[in-house]
Amino acid sequence: MPPGRQPVKTYINYPVERERIYNLVRIQINRGHQAFIIYPLVEQGENEEVLAAVQEYERLQSEIFPDLRLGLIHGRLRADEKDAIMRQFRDHQFDILVSTTVIEVGVDIPNATIMIIEGADRFGLAQLHQLRGRVGRSAEQSYCFLIPQTSDKVENERLLAMVSTHDGFVLAEHDLKQRGPGEFLGTRQSGYAGLRLASLTDVHLIETARNYAQQVFENDPTLQAEEHHLMRQAMEHFWPNKEGDMS
Repeated sequence: MPPGRQPVKTYINYPVERERIYNLVRIQINRGHQAFIIYPLVEQGENEEVLAAVQEYERLQSEIFPDLRLGLIHGRLRADEKDAIMRQFRDHQFDILVSTTVIEVGVDIPNATIMIIEGADRFGLAQLHQLRGRVGRSAEQSYCFLIPQTSDKVENERLLAMVSTHDGFVLAEHDLKQRGPGEFLGTRQSGYAGLRLASLTDVHLIETARNYAQQVFENDPTLQAEEHHLMRQAMEHFWPNKEGDMS
């Protein structure tokens, strides 16, 4: 945790509690802050039980927050359109940004202090951790509300790990044990598929890699040292829009 920041307070809530959570969003906005509301799909398709960003953006703007400024971003937009929307949000032209997972990496909006993740049970814990990392980027206390669309006890027990830790490796290990690796860095969120990477179930290797990475970033957070150039190139390949402190 960088100096001056506080851990994001994380809660698991259910659809019947949305109105209360929306009120908390309004409180944060009245204090001058901003909010993310995340959805697992861009638009509703065959599975109409799953909330989608486009339809929910329209509902939120017309029914829930008609007096506030809402923006919408998702992966079907062109890169320049996404960049323009993020600049507008960073410049506080929007109070709330409705989004898919397109914002999970490389987005730095210190004024955003509250996030709602709808359909949280459809995401892996590592992905939820990345999304949650978009808030809590200032000294202000931030909040993340996970709203699963299932009452399945096993799934919701899995989400409890998000409440108990902010350690991404612990969350990834927990997810691997319970759900299987799926397609790591891909679109599937569960299932024992073949991996192109080293086995992620080797917890000791993961721990060694994590400790080494922490040492590197403590001494060279922007990876400018000559011996870290290959590492920086690899990170820029996976996260091309990431700027500044690579940690």
